[in-house]
Amino acid sequence: MRNIKLTIQYDGTKYKGWQRLGNENNTIQGKIEKVLGKITGENIELIGSGRTDAGVHAYNQIANFKTNSNISNEKLLEDCYKFLPLDIVIKKAEDVDDRFHARYNALEKIYTYKIYNDSTHDVFKRKYSYHVKEELNIEKMRESAFVFIGKHDFKSFTALKSKKKSTVREIYSINIIKNNADIDIVFRGNGFLYKMVRILAGTLIEAGLGKITPEDIKNIMEQKDRSMAPPTAPAHGLFLSEVIY
Repeated sequence: MRNIKLTIQYDGTKYKGWQRLGNENNTIQGKIEKVLGKITGENIELIGSGRTDAGVHAYNQIANFKTNSNISNEKLLEDCYKFLPLDIVIKKAEDVDDRFHARYNALEKIYTYKIYNDSTHDVFKRKYSYHVKEELNIEKMRESAFVFIGKHDFKSFTALKSKKKSTVREIYSINIIKNNADIDIVFRGNGFLYKMVRILAGTLIEAGLGKITPEDIKNIMEQKDRSMAPPTAPAHGLFLSEVIY
């Protein structure tokens, strides 16, 4: 039995997220499993490093699957490229230790939220960045981002409904990079909750617009109530950049 690790890039625009949903085949996981099944002649269960929401993209999603097939990794990549839709590409396939698990072995995740900050939108970036017309104050965004650094209970900043799952996470860094009208917010942490990155991005945008202060954010965090935090930023601006093992 082989354990194969995949590095995957995808445009999530038309998909209902990463996770397979029952009979719904319009998911990233579902599309790849179907192709891997065709190639190997087996029922494949693909394990992703995490679930990305509907409309979210990935530069380097990581997944693994078990197979008895002796197909070479080169041929596997070739066939995946042939049969997968153009908006999903397997960039790398490699045999790994049997104990490797894409989700449980992940140590860090890096997400990038892209904003286009100008009075008019960019026609060629509109599908992959969130257009904010009003000028954003980058320094205010950076000051507010500092509040999130470290280990905190992010219950106010997630759409997670489960009361059993811990909402404590650790964020190692948040870098806000501005290049003319393009603004990237790069989040690096040990893991992120359901819609957490998008809610944090939405909060930092509010800070950049002068609608919320670092002190306000501290108070929201202490409330542990999602209804107290700003709106969730749209999915199309979010990219899973890297998973570190």
